[in-house]
Amino acid sequence: MNISRSTYELIKDVPGLILTARGSIDAKGKGEMEMWFVERTA
Repeated sequence: MNISRSTYELIKDVPGLILTARGSIDAKGKGEMEMWFVERTA
């Protein structure tokens, strides 16, 4: 799942999540936004 910076700031300290920066991405209808990819650990 991809998330924006505002969502990243809310969940960055949640245990069990791996957040990987993807850089700026052209988000449909929103323009360039910093995005992160979210994964759960086992």
